[in-house]
Parts: sequence; C-alpha cells; structure tokens
Amino acid sequence: MHSLLKRQIRKYLPADLESNPEMEQFLDAIEKSYENYDDKFSMLHRASSISSEELFIANKKLRKEAEQQKKILVSLENAILSLTDYLNEDQLFGQTINEDFNAEHLAGYISNLALQISEMSAEKDKLLKSLEMQNQSLHNYAQMVSHDLKSPIRNISALMNWIMEDEKDKFSESSKGNCELVSENLTKMDKLITGILNHATMGETEEHKTLFNLEDSLRDIEKTIFVPDNITFEYQKDLPQMNFEKSRLEQLFMNLFTNAVNATEHVENGIIKVGYEPDKEYWKFSVSDNGKGIPIKHQEGIFQMFKKLETTNNATGIGLAIVKKIAVLYEGDVCLVSKENVGTTFYITLKKNS
Repeated sequence: MHSLLKRQIRKYLPADLESNPEMEQFLDAIEKSYENYDDKFSMLHRASSISSEELFIANKKLRKEAEQQKKILVSLENAILSLTDYLNEDQLFGQTINEDFNAEHLAGYISNLALQISEMSAEKDKLLKSLEMQNQSLHNYAQMVSHDLKSPIRNISALMNWIMEDEKDKFSESSKGNCELVSENLTKMDKLITGILNHATMGETEEHKTLFNLEDSLRDIEKTIFVPDNITFEYQKDLPQMNFEKSRLEQLFMNLFTNAVNATEHVENGIIKVGYEPDKEYWKFSVSDNGKGIPIKHQEGIFQMFKKLETTNNATGIGLAIVKKIAVLYEGDVCLVSKENVGTTFYITLKKNS
C-alpha cells in the first residue's frame, strides 16, 4: 500500500485501535489488494486499446464491403432496367419494376432472367440445328440438280452437234436455224444450272487468303470473257495489292464485267472503268460503264435471283445476285447509280478483316 494512504488511515483511527494487532491484519489485507494494481491497469488499458483498433479495422472493412455490395446492386438494377427497356415491358417476368430495389427483389429478377435466358438459348440451339439441316438439304438439292440435270443437257447438246454435222446437207435452212436455237438454249440452261449451284454453295467452302495484284487479276478476267472490239477497259492507276480470297473476288468482278459488256456492246465506243477508294476498314471499288443504263423501276430488284432486264442467250439473272451474296459474305454491300442511255456504276465494299 502507498505509505501516504497508510498514514492517512492511521491518522483517523482511535488510539485503542491504532496498536491493535487485528488492525495490522486489516491494513495488510488492504495493502495486498493494491498489489500489481498498476500492471493490471496497464494490461486492461492495453486490452481496451487493442479491441478498439480491431473494431475500427473491422468496421472499416465492413463499410468497404457494404459500398461494394451497394455498387453491385446498382449495377444489377441498371442491367435489369436496361433489359426491361429493351424488351419494352413494364414488368419483367411478372414482377413490377420500380425505383426502390432491394437484394431480395434483385435475386428474384436475376433468377427469372437466368431461367428465361436458358429457355431462349435452348430455343436458339433448336433453331440453329433446324437451319443447319435446311442448309444441308439445300446443298444436297443443288448438288443433285447440278449432277442430274447438267449431264443429260450436255448429252443432248452433243447429240445435236452430231446431227448437225451428219445431216446438215439434208436439213432446210429453217431446220438448221431451229437446231441452232436448241443448242443455244441448252447452253443457256447449262449456265443457269451452274449459276444456281454457285449461288447455293457460296460461302460453304473455306478459302485461304493470298497476296496478289488486283490489276493483274482483273486483266486476266478480261481475257477469259468475250469482249467486243468496240469496248475498252480502263483501270485506275493505284489499284492495290490485296490479301484476300482471290477466286471469290475474281468471281465478283467477272460477273460485273460480263454485265458491263452486255450493257455496252451496242455502243460505238464502249468504256468500262474500274475505280478504287482507299479505306482503312473496307476495300472499296467501283465498276462503271457508258452503256444502256438501268431504268429506275428495275434498280431496286436488280440483285434478286433470276432478275434480268431483257431476255438474251447469255443472261441468266444470277450474276448480280452472286455479286450481292459475295459482298454480304464479306460484311460489305453493293449498290448502283444508273441513268438510261448514259451508263451505270456499281459500288462495292468488302470488309478487309472479315
């Protein structure tokens, strides 16, 4: 016990008690109660400090987690509201959307949304499988048409040629003309079947990209088609080198060139021009002619299958449909500007990295 405290206690004791042995025992008991007081108080203070610090850290962590949870709830709310706006519905799966969200409501929305997405995904897979089967049927049908029809057509054409060679002296001029007409129609039918097959199977086979000079390829195409002496091809000087599926690009330009030749074959000085516009994302080309032009009433449907302006021995009505399909296959497009008796320009865009 502190000496001052002991002195004060003795000061107020009666004289008969001050020297009493039992009082000494009392004072000793008090003194023992103060033993290690400072150490115990220090330990208690330290324990209180540690507990306060831990509580502060825990509280700070809880506040941070609460903020994160709040942000998540806001994000989920915005997502659900966006879906509701997209679906143009005031209610989402039977539950009213309002501005006051809580976790229980959000859990219900998310659960119903997940169920709906699962059902939509299953339906999508079912539709894709059905579409795949239909495409395969179409492909098989096109192959069957190509094999089963082209073979007899070519046989008939060969027989007609043999008959013409063997019996030409016995036929009248009228009969000879009719036989030539039959041969021309057989050739036209063969081209028509080939065009249908090309259109039906477009994009099914994967072709590797190759690096080539566009002008060289276009001049090769010019040599493979019939070009009358009155028609001249002009190529823009800066036609690019391309890393592209070469055969499909040549198929596109071959159909455009054939169309342009047919349009300018009656012109005294027919000119077919190929232009190019540099672009970072797309290949942009144009093919123009100074031919007969296309009437406005026919321009909208010119890219449809079997759509042609006039009946000729060479026209099948498939060429421009193939051009359109190739452009769409490469995430591009094709359009035209035309005026009767002035000419036509086709504009083609093809995405570079499609």
